[in-house]
Amino acid sequence: MTDTQPVDEHLEVPVLIVGGGPAGLTTALELARRGIEGLLIERRDFSPRYPRAHLLNVRTMESFHDVGVADEIYRLSPPEDQWHRVAWYTSLGGEGRYDGLKIGHVEAWGGGNDLESYRLASPRPFANLPQIRLDRILWEHARKVWPDRILGSHELVGLEVDGEGALATVRDLIGDRLISIRARYVVAADGGRTVSHLVDNPTVGPRALLDLVNVYFSADLSKIADEEALITYFINPDGQGSFAGALLALGPDSWGARSTEWSAVMAFRLDDVAAHDDAGLIDRARRLVGAEDIPFEVHAISHWQFEGAVAERFRVGPVLIVGDAAHRHPPTGGLGLNTAIGDVSNLAWKLESVLKGWADDALLDSYEAERQPVSARNVAHSLQNAGRHEPVAASLGLHNGISHEDGWAAIAAWADSPAGSAVRRVTAEAVAANAEDFSQLNIEAGFSYEHGALRPDGTPPVPGQESAQDFVPSARPGRHLPHVWLESDGKPVSTSDLVAPSGFTAFVDDKALAWREALSVVAQEFEMPLTVVVIGGQDGLSDPAGSWREAADVSIEGLVLVRPDRHVAWRSHGAPADEAASELHDLIAGLTRGEFDRPDPEQTLRQLAEIAEAGERLRTGHVREAKLFEELARASTLKSRS
Repeated sequence: MTDTQPVDEHLEVPVLIVGGGPAGLTTALELARRGIEGLLIERRDFSPRYPRAHLLNVRTMESFHDVGVADEIYRLSPPEDQWHRVAWYTSLGGEGRYDGLKIGHVEAWGGGNDLESYRLASPRPFANLPQIRLDRILWEHARKVWPDRILGSHELVGLEVDGEGALATVRDLIGDRLISIRARYVVAADGGRTVSHLVDNPTVGPRALLDLVNVYFSADLSKIADEEALITYFINPDGQGSFAGALLALGPDSWGARSTEWSAVMAFRLDDVAAHDDAGLIDRARRLVGAEDIPFEVHAISHWQFEGAVAERFRVGPVLIVGDAAHRHPPTGGLGLNTAIGDVSNLAWKLESVLKGWADDALLDSYEAERQPVSARNVAHSLQNAGRHEPVAASLGLHNGISHEDGWAAIAAWADSPAGSAVRRVTAEAVAANAEDFSQLNIEAGFSYEHGALRPDGTPPVPGQESAQDFVPSARPGRHLPHVWLESDGKPVSTSDLVAPSGFTAFVDDKALAWREALSVVAQEFEMPLTVVVIGGQDGLSDPAGSWREAADVSIEGLVLVRPDRHVAWRSHGAPADEAASELHDLIAGLTRGEFDRPDPEQTLRQLAEIAEAGERLRTGHVREAKLFEELARASTLKSRS
């Protein structure tokens, strides 16, 4: 069968989604709840294979709540006291004197002292569910809302872009036939495997740094595993100055040390033939964990390359790039899947607005303007996180090239020597520095759009915006709407849950009469929905703690205008000067026409350079500023783009 054979079927859809992972399936769910029809194709079937990603941060869980899958995810997630910790050990067991030695731990993902700050950020707590189970939930829900429109074993083999949209050629791998699909828009959620090549959209950044191997297995590690750690890193001479590998608890019915399923992660050089010896990999996983006498039932062995890259474009005509096709992350920080769901949340309401005629096609340009800088920051942060194990190893006296004998002698001196107490303090500090990886609420929840479908209000960036950890709620345009508990009929309701799924939502006080009158007028002038949330008064929501105006930083006569993705589009600190309806009309009309500032191309280049430098540091141990990566030369073409 060839791609030049006659086409057997012709279809036409508003949106074609290519890729059936979390990004693609969530896009289908987001569009379905907005009444948008479409079609999703996936070249494989939807059978779960590997655990893969597992951390689901508060912003992701808000999106999953929106599409109706959050409750099921929380039901399958571990109890709160059995996974909010990351630990470092030499191993979990073994016959050596320093096997099973604990080096340290940090609280993670809203545990310990972070609990209150995470509660401040969102009504939805952090969740943990391996992708092997998450994908099944998303698929089952997607095929219910789009019956017969979620197609496995369908591969994209051709894509032509024109002024009317895109024409896709799809091969039905089971029926052995070709299908022609005309779509107004294509969402590329295929991990960059096909669509990016067809539209010539390369990625920029370090690739193929390491070959990471996951051994997915069942075993009873209850007598040796850490009771509370979800992830355990192993620092010993095998790591040659970094971590030797890691162990991830996968549940599913019990967690902590009583998990029955696990994933052992090991890193190899790309040219290391040992990475392709399955029997050797299983033996190595046993030694890594310190469980050589414990039976392993191996379910799968998977390979993936450690890399960090960002696509040059997030939009190529009618093609919108999301998820791993737009950005590829190391696993450190758990930002890959979460950034992908952030893409979908940003894009879905814009697609709805355009397809329903509420907004011009130019609104979709804001997707790249908003998501590319956030993605670049997340990729750079993930690459930087990957280097945080080296100081831990160095504090134990381990380094690249050290022999096993000398390495264990260094660990012995660290553990038992009277002089080792000062060194052990250094180790504690090195372990604590990993909070940048595991306690990064401001990366997860505090990201801001500086350019795009918003109107600045003249206020400076939130203090500490560059911090990974210090999250400060803010209603500054571009930021996520602050989560505040209000009351309705005596019951608590979050401001986050009051944002309408379509159009704009305006938050005003009962006494903001000028804005309320203007909103009433403007609501009649646009087909796009305009929802008004009134705080105070007999018919409004009450704010018993007085938290709303403080969090929003507006007076009793102010207004906060919010998009469906919960990011603030505009804010007025007080009453309008004159012609409030006209001002509000012009604002909304401008946003829907795609009138907004674009990011400075130089800023994009600086972000790409930061990614390249972080990758070079991981590859060589230092940064050669004169020679980063050839991709940056190509990226320089971004300078000429508006």
